[in-house]
Order: sequence, then structure tokens, then C-alpha cells
Amino acid sequence: MDIDRLKSIVGEDYVREDIADLYIYGSDASVHHAMPQVVVKPGSIEEIREIARYANSEGIAIVARGAGSGMSGHAVPLKGGIVLDMKRMNHILEIKPEDMYCRVEPGVIDDDLNRALKPFGLTFPPSPASSRIATIGGEIGNNASGIRSVKYGATRDYVLGMKVVLADGELVNLGARTRVEAAGYQIHRLMVGSEGTLGIIVEATLKLIPLPKFRCLGVSTFDKLEDAGNAIADIISSGSEPSMLELMDDIAISAVNTTLNLGLPEVEAIIFFEADGKVKEAVDFEIENMKTICEKHNGTITATSYDAKERTKYFSGRKKLFAALSKYKEGYACTSLADDMAVPYSKMAECARKIHDIAEKNGVIMTAYGHCGSGVMHTKILMNPNDKEKWEGAQRAVEEIYNYVDSVGGVTSGEHGIAISKAPAWKKARPDLMKVMSKIKKALDPNNILNPNKLMDAPDNWYTATQIRYDVKK
Repeated sequence: MDIDRLKSIVGEDYVREDIADLYIYGSDASVHHAMPQVVVKPGSIEEIREIARYANSEGIAIVARGAGSGMSGHAVPLKGGIVLDMKRMNHILEIKPEDMYCRVEPGVIDDDLNRALKPFGLTFPPSPASSRIATIGGEIGNNASGIRSVKYGATRDYVLGMKVVLADGELVNLGARTRVEAAGYQIHRLMVGSEGTLGIIVEATLKLIPLPKFRCLGVSTFDKLEDAGNAIADIISSGSEPSMLELMDDIAISAVNTTLNLGLPEVEAIIFFEADGKVKEAVDFEIENMKTICEKHNGTITATSYDAKERTKYFSGRKKLFAALSKYKEGYACTSLADDMAVPYSKMAECARKIHDIAEKNGVIMTAYGHCGSGVMHTKILMNPNDKEKWEGAQRAVEEIYNYVDSVGGVTSGEHGIAISKAPAWKKARPDLMKVMSKIKKALDPNNILNPNKLMDAPDNWYTATQIRYDVKK
């Protein structure tokens, strides 16, 4: 690789090749690790185009990276090559409140964007849990969503258009700045969720919505996990419109109590339910309906509040859960493997219990929590990450869980994407997709330089085929 050429494109200060930097950029929030050959930090579209032209001519892999908060290995450079750190391109280019859109560079952080939008009374609503660090480019690449997806949907629902650099360096303008468009293939929507395998997103035009005037949060505890799951399904089927509907199981509750000393009730499950809107009476109606349904399923309402500080306090355990799980037990790590499957609402209760039963059977600890109003059931596997037997048990558990999810009409990933970790289960569940996606990939990236060995091209057994960032002897 011609490092000097890359330095001539972006400047010497924005090329990293020392071993410490390469090691850090070799991993994300997943369990995977692979060393890149170089890290490049572009500052403009033209620099990215020139890098792509060079890499394409030499057959060098390019992995575009935002914050590295992906949990499935999206930013892990399995074929080495260039990691393209996009965080320098972090400018909000335009906010058009009269047209309800904004234009941003890919390195803009979600929370920073929403702080800039707040004075206009607007918001970009996908709300991933990592919003304080997640970049817009990464959210688009992964079709991210979060706690309010039950009402507001995912990133794809808010991308009006974008500029993309293709593998050969060509710059294309996709989509529009209007709410509707019937002008050819919706290629910008194809780019959303493509995990960096089809192009490098260099600018995005995002649809905005008004900030709700009123927001109320409620909390209900349940002695039985199944009752909580049934309450969630009942709330959705009742016609309620929650802006958030979240679940925490007993393992999650124990973790946040131990780590954060929150004093949450030691029950099998807690549901956080929220409604928002322009009219307080409408919000009151939704909250009362959800309270009634929770009580119908043996839930105990412990709090409701419109106050922002109180809502933050009540929800802090769920917000900080991922970090808390890492301290659940001395010597244990919180690993993201089967961590965001989605199932039909009628199967939420069964799925939550199934996760616990499968975990116990295979000698690992698993949580059941998440954005259950959207059908997303999050799990994390808690185990000694240096124990080979635990990894073997974890792999069996993951396979069993995904077999169950597939059997009830669920999907492998609701919001975290496929990348490496979930590829084996996803390919098994959707073999009909693989040839079609491969044809699209071949058409747009014939030399396979853009984030190779992900999605349909990921290893069938990542545990034996890739490096794990823990000291475990395979």
C-alpha cells in the first residue's frame, strides 16, 4: 500500500499507521477484531473520492467507520486495508425548518444534531441508545433505531436523500429534499442498512419532525416475566400509540441495582411506557390506557411523571443498562451475539422465557430486555470471556435462539444489523436473499473493496474464522 499517496490526499496528520492506533481501530463494540493496514481521516468529499479511486485500482479494502459503536462487527476490517474514520466530516450543513429537513455530513453525532435542532422545535427521532456518540453516517449504514421506534420508526424513515461515493470514486446524488418522490429506483433507501458494502455516505438529507410538547413516562412492575410480555402485546393490539415501550428482566434489574444502586424492585420484569404529543389530554388518555392494561396483567404501577428530571431518574437504569451488565458478576463480560432479534408481538412473552431457558440449558447467563413495543427483544450473553467452554455454550445458545425466532416468523436483527456476528443465522434463515444481494453488491462494487466479508459474504462460522478480542484459546 502506498501510504505516502494517502498522506498526499488528506495530509500527514490524518493518516495513522502506528501499531497502537491500528489495534484500536481493529475492533468496535462487538466481540471481533482484525487489524487494518492504515487509518485515514478524510475531511472532504473530494478526498474520499480520491481515496476510493486509488483503493479500487489496487484492490484495497475500505471500511468506513463512524463511532465504532456497532455490536455486530460492522467496522472490523476483516481484510485489513484502509479504515476510513469519518468523524472529521462533522458539519451540519443546513437546517431548513420551513421545509422540515436538514443536511449533514456523516460524522455528525446524533445528540449534537438534536441539540442544534431543539431551538427550532424540531428533532431527528430514531434515538439509538448510543446517540451521545453514534454518527449519522453509521446510523444510516445500519438503519439504526431505538427507544422511540415503536412510534417514530427507524433511520430509513427519515432519510430523504444522500450523496454517496461509489467504489470507483464516482459521486452520486440520491433521493430528494421532498417528502415524496416517484422518480426512478429508490436507491437511497437501498443504501440505508447496507452496512458500508455498497457505497460511502458523504452527506445526508434528513426529514425532521416537531418536538412533542408533552411527554409522560410510566413504570409498572411484574412478578412474572410472561405477564409483562403479555401486557406489551395487549398494549399494541389495543390501538394504543406509545412513544416508548421498554422491558427489563430480573437480570437487567439486578445489574443496574448492583452497579448504579438504583433500588429498583427485585421483580421478574419492569415495563417503562411513555406517551407524547401536542395535547396533554391525548397523552393522559394514552397513559391511562396503558396503566389499565398493565394492571389487567398483574402489573403494579409504581410511577408516572411529566417532569423531565423525574423521567430521567426513572429511566436511568434502562438507559445505562449495557454498561451495567458488564459489571453483573466479577470476571464476566457482556457480549453482543444474539442481541436484537425481533418477533411478532404475540410471541414476546414466550420469547423472553425462551431466552432464559436456553441460556440455563447451555450454561450461560442471558438477559431479555429491549424495545419491545417495536417487537425487538434485546439479549446479552454474560460469561467468563476467557473460558472456551462458555463460548461453546454461547454458540449453542445463539443457534437455538435464532432457530426459535425463525420458527415464529421473527427476524435475525431488528436494529443492530448483521455484519459478522449474526451472519450465520441470517443466511440460514434467508437463503433466498443471498443471491440477489450478491448481484447488487457485484454491480456497485465489482472489485469487492467496500467493507468486504460482511453480510452475505461473512464467514459461516465467525468463531473459528475470525479473531475474538478476548484471551480465549480456540
